[in-house]
Amino acid sequence: MTLGAAPAMAGTSAALLKRLHEKGILSDEEYQQLLREDEAENAAPAPAAAPVAAAAAPDSDRFVRRTASGVGLEVGDVTLSFSGSVNGFYVHDNPQTPSARTAVAGGIANVGGNSTSSVRNGLLPGFLKVEATTHQGGWDVGAHFGMYPGINSAAWGTLGANNGGQPTALATSGIDFRQTYLTFGRAGFGEIKIGRDIGLFGSDAILNDITLLSSGAPGGNVAPANTTLGRIGSGYIYTDFQPQITYTTPGFSGFKAAFGVFQPLSSLTGPAEQNGSPGFQAKLTYDGKLGPVGAHLWLSGITQKHDTVASAYSYTGKGLDVGAKLTVGPVTAVGYYYTAQGLGTTVLNLLDSDGQGHARDSHGFYAQALATFGKVSVGGSYGESRLDFANAVDAATTPTLVKKNSSYVGQVRYGLTSWVTLIGEYVSAKAQAHNGNSAKSDTVALGGILFF
Repeated sequence: MTLGAAPAMAGTSAALLKRLHEKGILSDEEYQQLLREDEAENAAPAPAAAPVAAAAAPDSDRFVRRTASGVGLEVGDVTLSFSGSVNGFYVHDNPQTPSARTAVAGGIANVGGNSTSSVRNGLLPGFLKVEATTHQGGWDVGAHFGMYPGINSAAWGTLGANNGGQPTALATSGIDFRQTYLTFGRAGFGEIKIGRDIGLFGSDAILNDITLLSSGAPGGNVAPANTTLGRIGSGYIYTDFQPQITYTTPGFSGFKAAFGVFQPLSSLTGPAEQNGSPGFQAKLTYDGKLGPVGAHLWLSGITQKHDTVASAYSYTGKGLDVGAKLTVGPVTAVGYYYTAQGLGTTVLNLLDSDGQGHARDSHGFYAQALATFGKVSVGGSYGESRLDFANAVDAATTPTLVKKNSSYVGQVRYGLTSWVTLIGEYVSAKAQAHNGNSAKSDTVALGGILFF
Protein backbone atom coordinates (compact mmCIF):
# COMPACT_ATOMS: atom_id res chain seq x y z
CA MET A 1 0.00 0.00 0.00
CA THR A 2 1.07 3.57 -0.45
CA LEU A 3 0.84 6.20 2.28
CA GLY A 4 1.26 9.86 1.37
CA ALA A 5 0.56 13.33 2.76
CA ALA A 6 0.38 16.90 1.60
CA PRO A 7 3.69 18.79 1.90
CA ALA A 8 2.52 20.45 5.07
CA MET A 9 2.13 16.93 6.56
CA ALA A 10 5.54 15.52 5.37
CA GLY A 11 7.00 15.15 8.88
CA THR A 12 3.86 13.44 10.11
CA SER A 13 3.95 10.84 7.26
CA ALA A 14 7.60 9.89 7.92
CA ALA A 15 6.94 9.46 11.62
CA LEU A 16 3.91 7.27 10.93
CA LEU A 17 5.88 5.03 8.56
CA LYS A 18 8.61 4.69 11.20
CA ARG A 19 6.08 3.62 13.85
CA LEU A 20 4.56 1.04 11.50
CA HIS A 21 8.03 -0.31 10.70
CA GLU A 22 8.97 -0.53 14.37
CA LYS A 23 5.80 -2.48 15.17
CA GLY A 24 6.63 -4.96 12.46
CA ILE A 25 3.70 -4.07 10.31
CA LEU A 26 6.01 -2.96 7.51
CA SER A 27 9.02 -4.98 6.40
CA ASP A 28 12.35 -3.25 5.89
CA GLU A 29 11.83 -3.36 2.13
CA GLU A 30 8.30 -1.93 2.34
CA TYR A 31 9.41 0.78 4.77
CA GLN A 32 12.28 1.97 2.53
CA GLN A 33 10.07 1.92 -0.58
CA LEU A 34 7.36 3.95 1.08
CA LEU A 35 9.90 6.47 2.43
CA ARG A 36 11.27 6.97 -1.09
CA GLU A 37 7.76 7.47 -2.49
CA ASP A 38 6.89 9.90 0.31
CA GLU A 39 10.04 11.96 -0.22
CA ALA A 40 9.45 12.06 -3.97
CA GLU A 41 5.84 13.18 -3.54
CA ASN A 42 6.82 15.94 -1.10
CA ALA A 43 9.60 17.14 -3.41
CA ALA A 44 7.24 17.45 -6.43
CA PRO A 45 5.85 20.95 -7.13
CA ALA A 46 2.31 21.50 -5.98
CA PRO A 47 -0.27 21.50 -8.75
CA ALA A 48 -1.21 24.94 -9.95
CA ALA A 49 -4.26 26.36 -8.18
CA ALA A 50 -7.33 26.97 -10.22
CA PRO A 51 -7.55 30.61 -11.27
CA VAL A 52 -9.68 32.71 -8.91
CA ALA A 53 -12.37 34.75 -10.62
CA ALA A 54 -11.89 38.51 -10.27
CA ALA A 55 -14.13 39.97 -7.52
CA ALA A 56 -17.18 41.72 -8.93
CA ALA A 57 -17.13 45.52 -8.57
CA PRO A 58 -19.35 46.63 -5.65
CA ASP A 59 -22.71 48.14 -6.59
CA SER A 60 -22.48 51.77 -5.41
CA ASP A 61 -26.28 52.06 -5.57
CA ARG A 62 -26.42 49.74 -2.56
CA PHE A 63 -24.01 51.79 -0.44
CA VAL A 64 -25.33 53.60 2.65
CA ARG A 65 -23.25 56.61 3.70
CA ARG A 66 -23.59 59.34 6.28
CA THR A 67 -24.40 62.77 4.85
CA ALA A 68 -21.55 65.30 4.86
CA SER A 69 -23.52 67.55 7.23
CA GLY A 70 -26.66 67.44 9.32
CA VAL A 71 -28.48 64.27 10.33
CA GLY A 72 -29.13 61.91 7.45
CA LEU A 73 -27.85 59.22 5.14
CA GLU A 74 -27.24 58.64 1.45
CA VAL A 75 -28.60 55.50 -0.18
CA GLY A 76 -27.17 55.33 -3.69
CA ASP A 77 -28.09 58.63 -5.29
CA VAL A 78 -30.89 59.43 -2.81
CA THR A 79 -30.27 61.62 0.27
CA LEU A 80 -32.54 61.17 3.29
CA SER A 81 -32.24 64.03 5.76
CA PHE A 82 -33.85 64.56 9.13
CA SER A 83 -34.23 67.76 11.13
CA GLY A 84 -36.33 68.66 14.10
CA SER A 85 -37.00 70.73 17.17
CA VAL A 86 -38.34 70.24 20.68
CA ASN A 87 -39.25 73.00 23.11
CA GLY A 88 -41.07 73.67 26.34
CA PHE A 89 -41.68 76.69 28.58
CA TYR A 90 -43.03 77.47 31.99
CA VAL A 91 -45.39 80.38 31.28
CA HIS A 92 -46.87 82.54 34.06
CA ASP A 93 -49.48 85.04 32.92
CA ASN A 94 -50.88 87.84 35.06
CA PRO A 95 -54.06 89.07 33.31
CA GLN A 96 -56.19 92.08 34.04
CA THR A 97 -59.29 91.50 36.15
CA PRO A 98 -62.33 91.27 33.84
CA SER A 99 -64.94 93.99 33.77
CA ALA A 100 -67.25 95.70 31.33
CA ARG A 101 -64.30 97.89 30.31
CA THR A 102 -61.97 94.99 29.42
CA ALA A 103 -64.14 93.45 26.67
CA VAL A 104 -62.21 93.63 23.37
CA ALA A 105 -63.39 91.47 20.43
CA GLY A 106 -60.21 90.10 18.84
CA GLY A 107 -57.87 91.26 21.61
CA ILE A 108 -54.67 89.34 22.30
CA ALA A 109 -54.37 90.25 26.00
CA ASN A 110 -55.79 87.73 28.46
CA VAL A 111 -58.32 88.74 31.12
CA GLY A 112 -59.25 86.70 34.17
CA GLY A 113 -59.70 86.76 37.91
CA ASN A 114 -56.46 84.92 38.69
CA SER A 115 -52.97 84.58 37.33
CA THR A 116 -52.32 81.35 35.42
CA SER A 117 -49.41 78.95 35.08
CA SER A 118 -48.73 76.42 32.34
CA VAL A 119 -46.00 74.19 30.95
CA ARG A 120 -46.43 74.42 27.23
CA ASN A 121 -44.93 74.89 23.80
CA GLY A 122 -43.87 78.34 22.67
CA LEU A 123 -44.78 79.91 19.33
CA LEU A 124 -43.32 76.82 17.67
CA PRO A 125 -44.64 73.37 18.46
CA GLY A 126 -42.11 70.58 18.15
CA PHE A 127 -41.39 69.37 14.65
CA LEU A 128 -39.80 66.53 12.70
CA LYS A 129 -38.97 67.08 9.03
CA VAL A 130 -38.06 64.23 6.68
CA GLU A 131 -36.81 64.94 3.17
CA ALA A 132 -35.80 62.63 0.31
CA THR A 133 -33.86 64.36 -2.47
CA THR A 134 -32.07 63.14 -5.57
CA HIS A 135 -31.00 64.11 -9.11
CA GLN A 136 -32.94 62.55 -11.99
CA GLY A 137 -32.82 63.33 -15.69
CA GLY A 138 -31.10 66.67 -15.11
CA TRP A 139 -33.54 67.73 -12.38
CA ASP A 140 -33.09 68.12 -8.63
CA VAL A 141 -36.23 66.57 -7.13
CA GLY A 142 -37.41 66.14 -3.59
CA ALA A 143 -40.23 64.92 -1.35
CA HIS A 144 -40.71 66.88 1.88
CA PHE A 145 -42.74 66.04 4.99
CA GLY A 146 -43.10 68.10 8.18
CA MET A 147 -44.88 66.84 11.31
CA TYR A 148 -45.49 69.33 14.15
CA PRO A 149 -46.52 67.71 17.46
CA GLY A 150 -47.28 69.69 20.60
CA ILE A 151 -46.62 68.74 24.22
CA ASN A 152 -50.06 69.80 25.45
CA SER A 153 -53.25 67.80 25.13
CA ALA A 154 -55.64 69.03 22.45
CA ALA A 155 -59.40 69.56 22.59
CA TRP A 156 -60.17 68.44 19.05
CA GLY A 157 -62.52 70.69 17.12
CA THR A 158 -62.77 72.94 14.08
CA LEU A 159 -59.04 73.69 14.02
CA GLY A 160 -57.92 70.09 14.51
CA ALA A 161 -54.64 69.79 16.42
CA ASN A 162 -54.58 73.60 16.63
CA ASN A 163 -57.84 73.76 18.57
CA GLY A 164 -57.79 74.77 22.23
CA GLY A 165 -56.05 72.73 24.88
CA GLN A 166 -57.52 70.13 27.23
CA PRO A 167 -55.31 69.79 30.35
CA THR A 168 -57.01 66.74 31.82
CA ALA A 169 -55.81 63.25 32.65
CA LEU A 170 -55.83 60.69 29.80
CA ALA A 171 -56.05 63.37 27.10
CA THR A 172 -53.58 63.28 24.20
CA SER A 173 -51.58 65.79 22.21
CA GLY A 174 -52.07 66.30 18.50
CA ILE A 175 -49.88 66.40 15.40
CA ASP A 176 -50.25 69.26 12.94
CA PHE A 177 -48.98 67.77 9.66
CA ARG A 178 -48.12 71.16 8.20
CA GLN A 179 -45.85 70.20 5.33
CA THR A 180 -46.20 67.71 2.51
CA TYR A 181 -44.88 68.91 -0.83
CA LEU A 182 -42.71 68.00 -3.79
CA THR A 183 -40.06 70.13 -5.49
CA PHE A 184 -38.24 69.95 -8.80
CA GLY A 185 -35.78 72.41 -10.27
CA ARG A 186 -32.36 72.92 -11.79
CA ALA A 187 -29.71 75.58 -12.29
CA GLY A 188 -30.89 78.35 -14.59
CA PHE A 189 -34.54 77.30 -14.25
CA GLY A 190 -35.40 77.80 -10.59
CA GLU A 191 -37.74 75.56 -8.61
CA ILE A 192 -41.39 74.54 -8.59
CA LYS A 193 -43.12 73.50 -5.38
CA ILE A 194 -46.43 71.59 -5.31
CA GLY A 195 -48.15 70.76 -2.02
CA ARG A 196 -48.67 72.22 1.44
CA ASP A 197 -46.05 74.57 2.89
CA ILE A 198 -45.65 77.99 4.47
CA GLY A 199 -47.16 80.87 2.49
CA LEU A 200 -45.30 83.75 0.83
CA PHE A 201 -47.11 86.77 2.27
CA GLY A 202 -46.03 87.43 5.85
CA SER A 203 -43.65 84.46 6.04
CA ASP A 204 -40.49 86.52 6.53
CA ALA A 205 -42.21 88.49 9.29
CA ILE A 206 -42.61 85.42 11.51
CA LEU A 207 -39.39 83.70 10.46
CA ASN A 208 -37.35 86.71 11.61
CA ASP A 209 -39.34 87.35 14.82
CA ILE A 210 -37.38 86.66 18.02
CA THR A 211 -40.48 85.19 19.67
CA LEU A 212 -40.43 82.35 17.10
CA LEU A 213 -37.98 80.56 19.40
CA SER A 214 -39.79 81.50 22.60
CA SER A 215 -43.31 82.33 23.79
CA GLY A 216 -44.32 85.94 23.17
CA ALA A 217 -47.95 86.68 24.02
CA PRO A 218 -49.36 83.36 25.30
CA GLY A 219 -52.94 83.69 24.07
CA GLY A 220 -55.06 81.39 26.22
CA ASN A 221 -52.94 80.15 29.13
CA VAL A 222 -55.57 78.32 31.19
CA ALA A 223 -55.95 75.44 28.71
CA PRO A 224 -52.91 75.92 26.47
CA ALA A 225 -53.02 74.84 22.86
CA ASN A 226 -49.98 73.58 20.93
CA THR A 227 -48.67 77.10 20.25
CA THR A 228 -48.63 80.56 21.76
CA LEU A 229 -49.34 83.74 19.77
CA GLY A 230 -45.77 85.05 19.83
CA ARG A 231 -46.06 88.35 17.97
CA ILE A 232 -48.93 87.18 15.75
CA GLY A 233 -51.62 89.85 15.85
CA SER A 234 -49.33 92.46 17.39
CA GLY A 235 -47.07 93.24 14.45
CA TYR A 236 -48.05 90.89 11.63
CA ILE A 237 -50.75 88.58 10.29
CA TYR A 238 -49.92 84.86 10.49
CA THR A 239 -48.80 83.54 7.10
CA ASP A 240 -50.10 79.96 7.69
CA PHE A 241 -49.26 76.70 5.89
CA GLN A 242 -51.33 76.46 2.72
CA PRO A 243 -51.86 74.23 -0.36
CA GLN A 244 -50.04 75.87 -3.25
CA ILE A 245 -48.22 75.64 -6.57
CA THR A 246 -45.30 78.06 -6.37
CA TYR A 247 -42.42 78.92 -8.69
CA THR A 248 -39.17 80.46 -7.39
CA THR A 249 -36.67 81.98 -9.80
CA PRO A 250 -32.92 81.39 -9.73
CA GLY A 251 -30.91 84.02 -7.87
CA PHE A 252 -29.83 87.14 -9.78
CA SER A 253 -27.21 89.25 -7.99
CA GLY A 254 -28.81 88.46 -4.63
CA PHE A 255 -32.43 88.84 -5.83
CA LYS A 256 -35.02 86.07 -5.96
CA ALA A 257 -38.70 86.16 -6.82
CA ALA A 258 -41.47 83.68 -6.04
CA PHE A 259 -45.12 83.60 -7.00
CA GLY A 260 -47.85 81.02 -6.79
CA VAL A 261 -51.50 80.03 -6.83
CA PHE A 262 -53.04 79.03 -3.49
CA GLN A 263 -56.09 77.24 -2.16
CA PRO A 264 -58.63 80.03 -1.51
CA LEU A 265 -59.33 80.39 2.21
CA SER A 266 -62.84 80.97 3.49
CA SER A 267 -63.46 83.81 5.91
CA LEU A 268 -63.63 82.82 9.57
CA THR A 269 -66.17 85.57 10.28
CA GLY A 270 -67.94 86.12 6.95
CA PRO A 271 -70.74 84.29 5.09
CA ALA A 272 -70.44 80.91 3.34
CA GLU A 273 -68.23 80.94 0.24
CA GLN A 274 -67.99 79.15 -3.09
CA ASN A 275 -64.81 80.56 -4.60
CA GLY A 276 -64.32 80.49 -8.35
CA SER A 277 -60.67 81.53 -8.44
CA PRO A 278 -57.61 80.70 -6.34
CA GLY A 279 -55.62 83.00 -4.14
CA PHE A 280 -52.39 84.53 -5.43
CA GLN A 281 -49.23 85.37 -3.51
CA ALA A 282 -45.81 86.68 -4.53
CA LYS A 283 -42.55 87.65 -2.85
CA LEU A 284 -39.32 89.40 -3.84
CA THR A 285 -36.21 89.01 -1.65
CA TYR A 286 -32.66 90.33 -1.64
CA ASP A 287 -29.71 88.87 0.27
CA GLY A 288 -26.36 90.57 0.19
CA LYS A 289 -24.12 93.27 1.59
CA LEU A 290 -24.76 96.97 1.82
CA GLY A 291 -21.23 98.08 2.62
CA PRO A 292 -20.37 96.51 6.00
CA VAL A 293 -24.01 95.66 6.65
CA GLY A 294 -25.44 92.22 5.93
CA ALA A 295 -28.95 92.62 4.51
CA HIS A 296 -32.02 90.51 3.97
CA LEU A 297 -34.83 92.55 2.37
CA TRP A 298 -38.27 91.44 1.30
CA LEU A 299 -41.53 92.60 -0.28
CA SER A 300 -44.58 90.34 -0.57
CA GLY A 301 -48.22 90.54 -1.56
CA ILE A 302 -51.45 88.56 -1.44
CA THR A 303 -54.87 88.79 -3.08
CA GLN A 304 -57.97 86.59 -3.07
CA LYS A 305 -61.51 87.08 -4.29
CA HIS A 306 -64.10 85.85 -1.79
CA ASP A 307 -67.10 84.61 -3.81
CA THR A 308 -69.82 84.24 -1.23
CA VAL A 309 -72.90 82.08 -1.76
CA ALA A 310 -74.91 85.28 -1.36
CA SER A 311 -73.05 87.09 -4.15
CA ALA A 312 -73.97 90.53 -2.78
CA TYR A 313 -71.51 89.90 0.06
CA SER A 314 -68.52 89.06 -2.16
CA TYR A 315 -65.33 91.04 -1.67
CA THR A 316 -61.56 90.87 -2.32
CA GLY A 317 -58.91 90.51 0.36
CA LYS A 318 -55.46 91.85 -0.39
CA GLY A 319 -52.30 92.85 1.42
CA LEU A 320 -48.74 94.09 0.99
CA ASP A 321 -45.78 93.94 3.34
CA VAL A 322 -42.15 95.07 3.38
CA GLY A 323 -39.31 94.27 5.75
CA ALA A 324 -35.58 94.40 6.34
CA LYS A 325 -33.17 92.42 8.51
CA LEU A 326 -29.80 94.16 8.92
CA THR A 327 -26.74 92.72 10.67
CA VAL A 328 -23.73 94.74 11.83
CA GLY A 329 -21.21 92.90 13.97
CA PRO A 330 -23.03 91.29 16.92
CA VAL A 331 -26.27 93.25 16.40
CA THR A 332 -29.20 92.25 14.20
CA ALA A 333 -32.15 94.61 13.67
CA VAL A 334 -35.49 93.94 11.98
CA GLY A 335 -38.07 96.42 10.75
CA TYR A 336 -41.41 95.34 9.27
CA TYR A 337 -44.66 96.94 8.03
CA TYR A 338 -47.85 95.60 6.43
CA THR A 339 -51.08 97.06 5.11
CA ALA A 340 -54.15 95.05 4.15
CA GLN A 341 -57.82 95.08 3.26
CA GLY A 342 -60.10 92.15 4.05
CA LEU A 343 -57.33 90.04 5.67
CA GLY A 344 -58.04 90.66 9.34
CA THR A 345 -55.45 91.35 12.00
CA THR A 346 -54.29 88.04 13.54
CA VAL A 347 -54.72 85.06 11.20
CA LEU A 348 -55.79 85.23 7.57
CA ASN A 349 -59.48 86.10 7.18
CA LEU A 350 -60.26 86.43 10.90
CA LEU A 351 -62.27 89.62 11.60
CA ASP A 352 -61.67 90.50 7.93
CA SER A 353 -65.17 91.82 7.17
CA ASP A 354 -68.44 92.80 8.80
CA GLY A 355 -70.12 89.69 7.37
CA GLN A 356 -71.99 91.82 4.83
CA GLY A 357 -69.28 91.93 2.16
CA HIS A 358 -67.57 95.05 3.49
CA ALA A 359 -63.83 94.50 4.05
CA ARG A 360 -62.01 95.96 7.05
CA ASP A 361 -58.68 97.73 6.56
CA SER A 362 -55.73 96.83 8.75
CA HIS A 363 -52.07 97.68 9.13
CA GLY A 364 -49.24 97.05 11.54
CA PHE A 365 -45.51 96.92 12.18
CA TYR A 366 -42.79 95.72 14.51
CA ALA A 367 -39.25 96.83 15.32
CA GLN A 368 -36.70 94.50 16.88
CA ALA A 369 -33.03 94.24 17.86
CA LEU A 370 -30.92 91.32 19.09
CA ALA A 371 -27.30 91.55 20.26
CA THR A 372 -25.13 88.44 20.73
CA PHE A 373 -21.99 88.27 22.85
CA GLY A 374 -20.52 84.79 22.90
CA LYS A 375 -23.19 82.42 24.19
CA VAL A 376 -25.47 85.18 25.48
CA SER A 377 -28.00 87.13 23.38
CA VAL A 378 -30.16 90.01 24.59
CA GLY A 379 -33.06 91.31 22.53
CA GLY A 380 -36.25 93.29 22.56
CA SER A 381 -39.09 94.28 20.26
CA TYR A 382 -42.27 96.31 20.03
CA GLY A 383 -45.10 95.80 17.59
CA GLU A 384 -48.74 96.62 16.98
CA SER A 385 -51.59 95.67 14.67
CA ARG A 386 -54.54 97.94 13.94
CA LEU A 387 -57.98 97.15 12.53
CA ASP A 388 -60.55 99.64 11.18
CA PHE A 389 -64.31 99.42 10.95
CA ALA A 390 -65.71 98.49 7.54
CA ASN A 391 -68.23 101.38 7.65
CA ALA A 392 -70.52 103.30 9.95
CA VAL A 393 -72.92 100.39 10.31
CA ASP A 394 -70.04 98.17 11.40
CA ALA A 395 -69.03 100.78 13.98
CA ALA A 396 -72.55 100.94 15.37
CA THR A 397 -73.03 97.17 15.63
CA THR A 398 -69.56 96.07 16.87
CA PRO A 399 -68.28 98.83 19.18
CA THR A 400 -65.92 96.48 21.05
CA LEU A 401 -64.07 95.46 17.88
CA VAL A 402 -60.32 95.57 18.49
CA LYS A 403 -58.69 98.81 17.35
CA LYS A 404 -55.11 98.00 18.31
CA ASN A 405 -53.21 95.03 19.68
CA SER A 406 -49.66 95.75 20.85
CA SER A 407 -46.90 94.10 22.84
CA TYR A 408 -43.44 94.71 24.26
CA VAL A 409 -41.01 91.78 24.44
CA GLY A 410 -37.72 91.52 26.35
CA GLN A 411 -35.65 88.37 25.90
CA VAL A 412 -32.40 86.75 27.08
CA ARG A 413 -30.91 83.64 25.46
CA TYR A 414 -28.06 81.37 26.50
CA GLY A 415 -26.55 78.90 24.05
CA LEU A 416 -25.99 75.88 26.29
CA THR A 417 -24.79 73.68 23.39
CA SER A 418 -24.91 73.84 19.61
CA TRP A 419 -28.34 72.20 19.82
CA VAL A 420 -29.87 73.63 23.02
CA THR A 421 -30.76 77.27 23.76
CA LEU A 422 -32.16 78.37 27.13
CA ILE A 423 -34.53 81.37 27.02
CA GLY A 424 -36.06 83.78 29.50
CA GLU A 425 -38.67 86.30 28.37
CA TYR A 426 -40.97 89.05 29.61
CA VAL A 427 -44.01 90.12 27.56
CA SER A 428 -46.49 92.94 28.12
CA ALA A 429 -49.53 92.68 25.83
CA LYS A 430 -52.34 95.20 25.47
CA ALA A 431 -55.60 95.21 23.51
CA GLN A 432 -57.70 98.32 22.85
CA ALA A 433 -61.22 98.45 21.40
CA HIS A 434 -62.72 101.20 19.28
CA ASN A 435 -65.10 102.16 22.11
CA GLY A 436 -62.23 102.76 24.54
CA ASN A 437 -62.24 99.37 26.28
CA SER A 438 -58.81 97.91 26.99
CA ALA A 439 -57.16 94.87 28.51
CA LYS A 440 -53.58 94.20 29.56
CA SER A 441 -51.61 91.13 30.61
CA ASP A 442 -48.00 90.60 31.70
CA THR A 443 -46.22 87.31 31.09
CA VAL A 444 -42.97 85.64 32.11
CA ALA A 445 -41.71 82.59 30.20
CA LEU A 446 -38.73 80.36 31.07
CA GLY A 447 -37.64 77.33 29.10
CA GLY A 448 -35.56 76.05 26.26
CA ILE A 449 -35.56 74.92 22.65
CA LEU A 450 -33.51 72.28 20.83
CA PHE A 451 -32.79 72.13 17.11
CA PHE A 452 -31.00 69.35 15.23
